[in-house]
Amino acid sequence: MTFSSSVAVRELPLFPLPEVVLFPGSHLPLHIFEFRYRIMMNTILQSDGRFGVLMVDPVQGQVTNIGCCAEVIQHQRMPDDRMKVLTLGQQRFRVLEYVREKPYYVGLVEWIEDQPTDQDLSRLSTEVDQLLRDVVHLSAKLTGQDITLPDDIPDLPVELSYWVAGNLHGVAQEQQTLLEMQNTAARLERESEILTSTRNHLAARTALKDVFQ
Repeated sequence: MTFSSSVAVRELPLFPLPEVVLFPGSHLPLHIFEFRYRIMMNTILQSDGRFGVLMVDPVQGQVTNIGCCAEVIQHQRMPDDRMKVLTLGQQRFRVLEYVREKPYYVGLVEWIEDQPTDQDLSRLSTEVDQLLRDVVHLSAKLTGQDITLPDDIPDLPVELSYWVAGNLHGVAQEQQTLLEMQNTAARLERESEILTSTRNHLAARTALKDVFQ
């Protein structure tokens, strides 16, 4: 889902989360229990169901100024007014200024997109897709588990780059860097480097496992 290009800037409720980076097209389940965010959730569910997710750096304690808009696609109210929600990442945004901080943050944001390019990204996309499959294959071999990729991995370069970035685990700072990139080729190239390093590491461990079995 996309926003109207005529609405370039808007106010958006903001939800800072430690080490959580949301990407367009990714699902993010949330358990809402803090009072201020219960207020926020009740408010947005009466409008368009959208709010912004921003990563909080746990070391510096700083909130990033580039995040991703989330849309609530399912919600379940609990008996004590807590809420379980499932959200879907929409467009990325940059916070221009904070409009208010209480009871929850609201920012004036502008939408950001990747720069248009005439570059043929099919080779890069194919390379990243193959590396991803290599990593999954080696992980399955190493752990002895049946690990498979979903059938609906995106084919288009931009969506593929978001999907790969959203499925990296335990590297929030790296994910934030990928989220902030506005060049699809650069994002795919960085993901190729990450996946190549992971593949080589797994291949070495698999070789050792084979030797000592």
